Amino acid sequence: MPNAKIVGIGHYVPDTVYTNDDLAKHMDTSDEWITERTGIKERRYAKKHEETTTTLAANAARNACKDAGIEVEDIDFIVFATLSPDYYFPGSGVLLQRELGITKTEIGALDIRNQCSGFVYGISVADQFIKSGMYKNILLVGAEMHSMGLDYSTKGRGVTVIFGDGAGAVILQPTDDPDQGILTTHLHSDGTHAEHLAMINPGSHGGYHLGKEQFGYEENDKPGDVFITQKMYEEGLYPNMTGQLVFKTAIKKFPEVINEALNATNLNVENIDLLIPHQANLRISQFVQKTLRLPDEKVFSNIQKYGNTTAASIPIAMSEAYQAGKLEKGKLLCIAAFGSGFTWGSALIRL
Repeated sequence: MPNAKIVGIGHYVPDTVYTNDDLAKHMDTSDEWITERTGIKERRYAKKHEETTTTLAANAARNACKDAGIEVEDIDFIVFATLSPDYYFPGSGVLLQRELGITKTEIGALDIRNQCSGFVYGISVADQFIKSGMYKNILLVGAEMHSMGLDYSTKGRGVTVIFGDGAGAVILQPTDDPDQGILTTHLHSDGTHAEHLAMINPGSHGGYHLGKEQFGYEENDKPGDVFITQKMYEEGLYPNMTGQLVFKTAIKKFPEVINEALNATNLNVENIDLLIPHQANLRISQFVQKTLRLPDEKVFSNIQKYGNTTAASIPIAMSEAYQAGKLEKGKLLCIAAFGSGFTWGSALIRL
């Protein structure tokens, strides 16, 4: 049974840089306030009506193909992870296929909706397809265009200051080298607190099961309401987050799932050459680093420049680390993520 190895990495971020001071022009915030709580200094915003989640993904995919030395026509399966698709449906996988101009081959396209954990889930899915021998050139993309769904008033400050746009991609192929490629993946979820990091509208729930006290829905709301009502517009169609709960859970689950991967491969923390955590919040990454007792040179962070790009954050960081010479052949890479759902996961990859 072959292993799945990463043979190409690429990313793309929009040209427009939006700083903390830029946000302060629209809401009650400051560079100091945002930096202290998140570590973020700036983020990228795509061009509205010109760029989409899919076009960002296509640029990253072309860069990954170029790095792998293959043509886009060589791709035989697409895995697309995002929480901000172009359309409610269909998913962005088929749109990416069309954007890349490879519809004639009619390859399969799978959409993954695991938000911040989407890329790690995608790595695991692609790994299984490669191991089974079903596909030989899998394109895995994480892409987000958050800027079109945020509330730029002070009311939405707690979420809006965190997120940015961008895309990252990898090409996976089989290898017969047992010491190379994806060594292990571990995926978890717990839906108990699903609504505490969520965008619940639009949706088919009608607000019925969410509760009046928690989210302000009327008691006569019931299943069968249309996806978007006037009341939903008035209340705001933007994400909500219970920040303290998310932070406390993340700093617990990150080390757990990383150690799970190490235990499964009879390795220890000292064997990790580079940890790339999902870029959710610099304070979370720093806490995880301290818990695992990893030196600065073994943890890669770029949230300062891009904010949280959810499913795109790990592949963007991988691409930048690769360009910086930190992902050399033979190195042990650990990736890990935690996010909405709650979902979390990890993977160990021998480069």
